[in-house]
Amino acid sequence: MASLTEAREAPERQLWDEIDNIHAGMLGIEGSHMHFQPMAPHVDRKTSTIWFFTKTDTDLVRAIRPGTRAHFCVVGKNHDYHACLAGTLEVRKDPAKIDNYWSAVTAAWYENGKEDSLLTMLAFRVDDAEIWASTDSSLKFGWEIAKANLTDEKVPEVGVKQHLAFPQFH
Repeated sequence: MASLTEAREAPERQLWDEIDNIHAGMLGIEGSHMHFQPMAPHVDRKTSTIWFFTKTDTDLVRAIRPGTRAHFCVVGKNHDYHACLAGTLEVRKDPAKIDNYWSAVTAAWYENGKEDSLLTMLAFRVDDAEIWASTDSSLKFGWEIAKANLTDEKVPEVGVKQHLAFPQFH
């Protein structure tokens, strides 16, 4: 369950925690005609960067140019947390990151393991994000809807929306 208190008081920590708890989100390039695609995220909280394993022969990799802007969209495991992150996307085969994030699941996609000639990584440097955390309590939801329908000025309080900006590292 997404904590509404945490969404108000520690939204950045909550964002990274939610991303750490999902298997995949949807990554896409701004302004391209390509559909967003599922990608497994690996979060580097210190630099506000999300790393993805991919292959060099994909349409996504071929579409990336210097300064490419992208979005990564996330739905939490309990469907009570949503986020859309924006930032720059670059191809970066970083051996330290490959070692750090490598797993048996990742290995299954690369015939020659870490030495696979098609193995590369994408670094998604997050600039900003919008998050939405909502209650998963049907009782609270029902109460808020009832209250809203009993008064003309009341809007149901069933969630928190926040905008986050991240410092730029060079």
